[in-house]
Parts: sequence; C-alpha cells; structure tokens
Amino acid sequence: MKKNFLENIPWHDELTKKNADIELPDYREANAHIHTPYSFSSFDSMDTLFRQAREEEIAVLGINDFFVADGYETFHNGCVRNRIFPLFNIEFIGLLKEEQKKGIRINDPNNPGRIYLCGKGLDYPFSLNWWLRRKLKNVIRENQNQIKAMIDRLNRLIEQVNPALVLSYGEIRTRFAKNLVRERHLAKALRSLAVDNYEKAGDQVEFIESLYNGKKVKAAISDQAAMENEIRSNLLKAGGPAFVGENEKSFPSLEMLIRIIIKAGGIPCYPVLLDDASGKLTEFEADMEKLYSSLSSAGIGCIELIPSRNDPSMLENCTEYFNEKGFIVTFGTEHNTPDLAPLAITSRGSIPLKENLRKTAWEGACVIAAHQYLRTHGRQGYVLDDGTLCVDQKNDLAALGRNVIEYFLNNSQHESGNKGVN
Repeated sequence: MKKNFLENIPWHDELTKKNADIELPDYREANAHIHTPYSFSSFDSMDTLFRQAREEEIAVLGINDFFVADGYETFHNGCVRNRIFPLFNIEFIGLLKEEQKKGIRINDPNNPGRIYLCGKGLDYPFSLNWWLRRKLKNVIRENQNQIKAMIDRLNRLIEQVNPALVLSYGEIRTRFAKNLVRERHLAKALRSLAVDNYEKAGDQVEFIESLYNGKKVKAAISDQAAMENEIRSNLLKAGGPAFVGENEKSFPSLEMLIRIIIKAGGIPCYPVLLDDASGKLTEFEADMEKLYSSLSSAGIGCIELIPSRNDPSMLENCTEYFNEKGFIVTFGTEHNTPDLAPLAITSRGSIPLKENLRKTAWEGACVIAAHQYLRTHGRQGYVLDDGTLCVDQKNDLAALGRNVIEYFLNNSQHESGNKGVN
C-alpha cells in the first residue's frame, strides 16, 4: 500500500519541541502550481523537473495536473528523495452557464462562462467514492473523445497532402503522453511527424504550412516550442481547421467540482487570471470586491496567481486585497507550455517579487502543508467535510505548516536511501 511520508512526521506538540533549536526562515522558495508529464508539461520527465527544482533551491513544489492524480506517487517519491516538500493539487475546467449566456469571461480570456478551478492539498493516496470517481472518469472520457475527434480532423488535412502519413491516438499517448492526451500533445505529434518523415527543414516547413489553410509558417522548425505553439494556434484553437468544440458533458458545474475537491480532501482554489499584456481583466475579475463576494459565496477561500503573466502592481494589489480578506494566497508557474522557464516565481518581464509577496505566498504554501499533515494524521484541516472553511485558523495553520516543512527539510530520515535524481 502507498504510504505518505507525512505519517512519519511527529504530532505537532513533539514537532514544536524538535524544531525549537531551528531558526525558521521568514520564507523559502515555493511553487504551488506546476504541470507534469502526466497532463502536459514543459518538463520532458519527472527527473528533469526535480533536477531543476534542486538547482533553483525550491523548498515546496505543487503538482497541479489537469483532471488526474496519476502522477502523485511518482511526484511523492521524487520529492522525498530530493528533499522537496510536495503539495498534492489538481486542476479542472468547469462551466458557469448563466455567465456563458451573458458573455461574461471568468478566468479563460477567450471562452465566456468557462472556469478553471484547482484543488489544493488533496489526500495522498488519492481517493474518491465510486460515484464521484465515475463522474470524474466521465469528464476525462469526454475530454479524450474531443481529442480523438481533433486527431480525425488533422488526419483529413494530412491525407490531402501526404496520404502515407497518419496520426494515431494510441501512438501519441504512448510516445508523448502518460495517460491523458492534451491538445498540446497533438501539436508536438504533428511537428514530430514532419521532422520524422521529411529530411530537409524546408520540406518540413512546407508540409506544415500546407495544413495552415493559406497561412504562412512564422516559427523556425528548429524552435520546437515556437513551432508547437504556432501549430496549436493555427490548427487546434477555435477557428482552426482541426478545432473541435468540447461537449458540454466535459464541463461539470462549479458546485460539482468543489464537491469533488472537498471529498478528495482538498481546498477549493480559484486561479486568478488578472491582467493581460494590455492591462485588461475579464468581466468576472474586473472588480475585486465582486470577485471576492462571488468566490466567498461559492465556498472558495483560496486564490492562486501565476505572477509571470501579471503586472507587478496589479499582482501586489490583488495579493494584498485577498490576503487581508483572510484568503489563502499561493503562486505558481504552470509550466504547461513547451517553453521551459525557471521554477522560481517572478512577475511579468522576469521582475523579482517584493518581499511582502514572497512572505504571503510562503504562508499560503504553509497552510496547505498543514492541511495535508493534519488530514494524514486523521484530523480536519483547513476545510471541513461539509465545505466549511476554517478561516480563523489560518495563522495557526501557517505556523504549523512551517514547522512541518522545516522538520521535513532538516531530517534525513525522509531520504529513503536515495540522494536525489540521477
């Protein structure tokens, strides 16, 4: 049976005593939101992820794959070997039908009504009752059906250019994915199809361009990330010849997503999109007070930001506002594109974060760590089984989580005999 390393960490009274002689830092580097190869990731392997995390001295790292917890065991074991505290998270896509009808964008800048929602600090091993497992499997099945339909459309395009070439869902899943095939895997597979079957770069470009419906290739075929981003934009997004819209069954309601997260032991968390490059916000996020009211009424008391896409002042205003309201605030980098960026958190333009933001994000990571620790020991964490949020215990949980993390980082008994990645 899978075992959670937190079972070996002493109960909090003894833990406090053991940490009495340790000077706890004000904050450490924490990244609470990264995607792994178990959905789609900038990292080609989990070893690459852990190697970079060690090089950047990341103390806390949160797995945050779409729909699945398939990577939890590998992530757990890799974090323990490399002395990185793991947060067990997940990400879903839901739909607010009323907002969709009104054309209100939530945290997807292109699709009104569509909402991304994360679960933070889920139980490890991952567990759901049979009914919710079935609901989640249905969502994944519908998502993969959409992917298969897009592959069919790509093959129709390819057949007109070179009938000898074909894309296969099974091959894409085996070669480029783990279990879940995502849209970005299709872009990677198509670029690889060109490279594998045409020797000259010019012929590779000509093949891809012939699928573009008259558009010219702008990216260099040698620039894998740029080429895959371009393929996705031209062929697979809305308006592209291989685009297939999702079945409404792919989108659970917000209430259902929150229920799944809570029953899996997690904390519902809203990923804030915030400002785009031109400073604009979605209709749902344009007013912080209304956003706070909407999230609170839904039973959400945690937000997460991806600072690299935000203006520093906008990031600080949002972080301070929700922190003062008693929300948990965390930061991440996503790493769900082909581009491999640093794991350390910076705001737009690679501008380093101010110390107050780093402290707030560290506190948020510590609360989630405490939540995981308490639930592993059979206690209630930040969220009760009925969805009640223990907002008044946030500071105590942050202090507990800090002790848990420091104990883990400073005690060699958790290394399980392996000094990091190879």
